[in-house]
Amino acid sequence: MQNDAPRPPSGTQWTIAAAGHEAVVVEVGGGLRTYRNGGVDLLDGYGPDEVCPGGAGQVLAPWPNRIRDGQYAFGGRSLQLTLTEPTRNNAMHGLVNWVPWHLVERADDAVTVGYDLPPQPGYPWALRLRARYAVGQDGLRVEFAATNVGGEPCPFGYSAHPYLRLPGAVDDLALRVPGRLRVQVDGRMLPVGATPVAGTEYDYTKSRRIGDAVLDTAFGDVTRDADGGSSVTLAAPGDAASVHVWADREFGWWQVFTGDTLSGERHRRSVAVEPMTCPPDAFRSGKDVITLEPGDTWRGTWGIRPGA
Repeated sequence: MQNDAPRPPSGTQWTIAAAGHEAVVVEVGGGLRTYRNGGVDLLDGYGPDEVCPGGAGQVLAPWPNRIRDGQYAFGGRSLQLTLTEPTRNNAMHGLVNWVPWHLVERADDAVTVGYDLPPQPGYPWALRLRARYAVGQDGLRVEFAATNVGGEPCPFGYSAHPYLRLPGAVDDLALRVPGRLRVQVDGRMLPVGATPVAGTEYDYTKSRRIGDAVLDTAFGDVTRDADGGSSVTLAAPGDAASVHVWADREFGWWQVFTGDTLSGERHRRSVAVEPMTCPPDAFRSGKDVITLEPGDTWRGTWGIRPGA
């Protein structure tokens, strides 16, 4: 018998929990809907009856951010993507954030979801994508893998889009970003150059208050930790709470967005901190684009760690 009961807009919900940490992973987009520690939400997520707002928690692949006019060239082909940001004439945030992912493996503290991306106009290559979300004593950990299951090399990039929410207004939060370079953009939010942050209003290499800064900014030339990775820290006033988004050596870019273009109650309520493998418009510039040969798998890991 067919079940006609209404389903959540984000599809099936998979809850994982351990050591006081809990997260909900969703079928539509294969992303994070919620993540909390000790019953306190660290993500500005969304309800089970809502359509995902502002890309919250979504998977951005096979490219993050924007591609100018949706046009690029690879392997001797000129390609045209669907313009998913029509107001700016851009292709934005990849091809998998609104498709149904499937369950691959599940345990109490971890879930793996997958999506098999078929060849299509604008991106004529097949990918097998897998995302494993796990929670434990150290917080949330996300392991992502992309395999080229076609017969030709293909371009690839990846990011995730969590919004962090801490007590207090965004203006009063302190931000630290390890990027020594920022991408300059035009009115379409597309790169027109890059400049060092030292001595400018964009220098967050040491933690400081966000204030009235409006950020939708990509940072590169990151200062690496001893293990080759890097992290961004957001802290509430008086060190009442803090949270760290970390990423391994596969990620050389961070996007920080203070939510100024979001509408209603989500306007400037939280800060999106996005680990990226490549900068905006990378399919056109070639900057840090991953080339996956047939049969190759790329793997990257990032996570969220609550602070003291």
